[in-house]
Amino acid sequence: MAIYQQSVAGDDDRRDVRLLTVQPIAFYNLSKGLYLRSSGIWNFDLKSGDHYLPVGAGIGKIWALSKKVRLNTFVEPQYSVIHKGIAAPKWQIYAGFNVQIAAR
Repeated sequence: MAIYQQSVAGDDDRRDVRLLTVQPIAFYNLSKGLYLRSSGIWNFDLKSGDHYLPVGAGIGKIWALSKKVRLNTFVEPQYSVIHKGIAAPKWQIYAGFNVQIAAR
């Protein structure tokens, strides 16, 4: 997935924005609801030249809470193999959960 954003209007005293984000996604399903994942979001500030490219390696699990409800949990440490800029992270941890409810 890739997204390009550019400012087209706004106050003259604000900095123009030109951003490109790319998210390569990889999942590998294991048994018993476990899966491996990698989904680092690469960020490029095309105006300033700042950028960072994190690569992650994480694990997730799908839990069946009932016949209609599933809980998806994951954690993915990410290391920025390339980074430039004041706020460009070297390490980050991406973690989350979501609840999926079947309509019927």
